[in-house]
Amino acid sequence: MRTTLLAGVVLTLSVFVNDARAEEGYWNQFRGPHADGTTQAKGLPLKFAEGSPEIVWKTEVKGRAWSSPVVWGNQIWMTNAPEITNPEGATNQDSFSKGAKPLETPIRLSAVCLDLETGKVIYDITVTEVSEPQYTHPTNSYASPTPWIEEGRIYVHFGTYGTACIDTTTGTKIWENHELECHHWRGPGSSPVVHGDLIYLTFDGYDKQFIAALNKNTGKLVWKRDRDVDYGTDNGDRKKAYSTPMVVDAGGGREVLVSPFAMATIAYALDTGEPVWKVIHGGMNAGSRPMFGNGLVYISAGSGADSLIAVDPKGNGDVTNSHIRWRSGRMIPKRPSQVLVGQKYFMMEDGGVCSCLNALTGDVIWANRVSGAYWSSPLYADGYLYCCSQDGKVAVVKADDEFELVHETVFEKGFTASPVVAGNSLILRSESHVYRIAKQD
Repeated sequence: MRTTLLAGVVLTLSVFVNDARAEEGYWNQFRGPHADGTTQAKGLPLKFAEGSPEIVWKTEVKGRAWSSPVVWGNQIWMTNAPEITNPEGATNQDSFSKGAKPLETPIRLSAVCLDLETGKVIYDITVTEVSEPQYTHPTNSYASPTPWIEEGRIYVHFGTYGTACIDTTTGTKIWENHELECHHWRGPGSSPVVHGDLIYLTFDGYDKQFIAALNKNTGKLVWKRDRDVDYGTDNGDRKKAYSTPMVVDAGGGREVLVSPFAMATIAYALDTGEPVWKVIHGGMNAGSRPMFGNGLVYISAGSGADSLIAVDPKGNGDVTNSHIRWRSGRMIPKRPSQVLVGQKYFMMEDGGVCSCLNALTGDVIWANRVSGAYWSSPLYADGYLYCCSQDGKVAVVKADDEFELVHETVFEKGFTASPVVAGNSLILRSESHVYRIAKQD
């Protein structure tokens, strides 16, 4: 008993220390240390532009990849892929078994590390090479999932093309796993999640839909669980999704992995993958990461009629008719994840409508259009939202009871990757460059 209590104390302290370190400049996963796009960092620049003094450095990263950067210590990591999107002869329906031609030069899927202080490339590591890649939609890339990083290790994931663990001190691969496959149809998008000794991977493809857990130390499969829902169709295109799960404290010390996908969201037991509860919300192509706060899980369901629902996570079994606290179908983004700050729920819709909801009721507090198309998820820092558009615009919006556009500027290339924070700096990855942006004395 004493050993168990001591272990719990050590774990709690470890989580606290890691969380505190994250706030000092460690951005360890998609949407940051809290998995929700928020940071406690202060002093980030509000006004900046291409070529302004706030641009500490700008580094070109050639390729086509939508993964967001992650930061640990003095290193900035991201995955990368070449410009190719469509192998010759491939269509939406094709894999290489259906008529596409193998590439003479395999595509190189890589991990790139930059020095935080200088922006110089430290590593450019070949993770895997693929001679028979699937079709990927022109709006996607072969390197869209964001890595997960911790002390000494980074976990990179390319969907059906494999997952690998890299030693961040030497740049060498520790392990790789290529046994999990699906036909992504339009490319991979879900990012890995690490919790305890497990790394959780999401595969919601055209032909197969499942979630799996690997041992993060060895890369060995621990469990795999097929999505057990009735999609109401045989059309695999309507079974696709791109969402990244979130670990949620469902009350009473029960942690679950909340994973949205087409048609439904399931909360899984962390150690076994056993479904704990599910909610049926309809829709397809869910891409936003779920949020958690105010005792509720907020789920964006992609193209569903009720595109956003707030769910009490303390249930069991099918909770569709018992635990949904509110629903909304207005101005809900399909790709950008949302931001929860206390009882305010901020969103940037794909078409540029920025809005704020009451997180307890779903009522709209305000909504205003900001020109541009947005796939990148917004960042919240010190009372402000940073929103990066596909046409290169960066809009800074006040996160308050009323809409206020504080500043906007346009960069050389557009943004699909989400903004991240390192200390008192913004790290932005555009389609061509990585920027470090900070206030100047």
